[in-house]
Amino acid sequence: MAANRFGAIEAGGTKFVCAVGSSPNDLSAVERIPTTTPAETMARVRAYFEAQIAQGGPLQAIGIATFGPAGVHPGAPEWGTILSTPKPGWSNTSLVQPLGDAFGVPVGFDTDVNGAALAEHRWGAGAGANVSTYVTIGTGVGGGTVANGRIIHGLRHPEVGHFYPRRHGEDVQFSGICPFHGDCLEGLASGPAIATRWGTSLSQLPSNHIAHEVIAYYLGQMVVNLQAVLAPRRIILGGGVSQTPGLLEEVARAAKRLGNGYFAPAKDMERLISAPELGERSGILGAVLLAEQALQKQAKNT
Repeated sequence: MAANRFGAIEAGGTKFVCAVGSSPNDLSAVERIPTTTPAETMARVRAYFEAQIAQGGPLQAIGIATFGPAGVHPGAPEWGTILSTPKPGWSNTSLVQPLGDAFGVPVGFDTDVNGAALAEHRWGAGAGANVSTYVTIGTGVGGGTVANGRIIHGLRHPEVGHFYPRRHGEDVQFSGICPFHGDCLEGLASGPAIATRWGTSLSQLPSNHIAHEVIAYYLGQMVVNLQAVLAPRRIILGGGVSQTPGLLEEVARAAKRLGNGYFAPAKDMERLISAPELGERSGILGAVLLAEQALQKQAKNT
């Protein structure tokens, strides 16, 4: 039997990535659409899927993995929308409704990091781990956790990037850049936060620059907090900052030092932190799985 044909969207603050497929080995027609106004961006997304349907036949469902905050609880009035966001013009924008109305198929919806967490859990670095967490450290800091194949939601989706870490002794003057919280993790360790106080990206700074120690210290605290609250077997660090040579190893050392042997044996700590095995495709493949879940839910309810 032929595989289902899903539409997938990774909705980002700078670009929307669209694709069609069903798995890492079946992903095609990848197109990047600049994120401008909601009306213009969504019109181009609809045009993309109209062209794909004309060329290759109907889609069974569409999945959206979006930047947030987002309304992720089906049945709630805000489900399928981007909530209060610093991205100008995008607060309270519905992504699900225009696509559902246009194509008449079920639409799955969640955050981009939850989607990436789901894909890495199914096909990547989190495979085989009953609990795995994916965190992106880039323009922002966000994370999602999958437990036994299910994305963890609560009152809203988790916001890993917005806890307050202890300040590093060499970084006490910087006030942080988060427009909501100032010196939360995102306000201190995101790519823009690094560039604001050191003038460039972490990867462009010399390997002996204090910035590497400072950022590893903050991310090490994040790892320890995740261990304390969720006890994941795998923590997958993605995003541009995480690609800095040697950073993941330095974060692991910081986490081991901060945890002081309490959370896991040393051999488990060495396996705990990983780069994404799906690379930059984690988010778009997560959208594929959100489409799959939406189709399964429709079938269950009919």
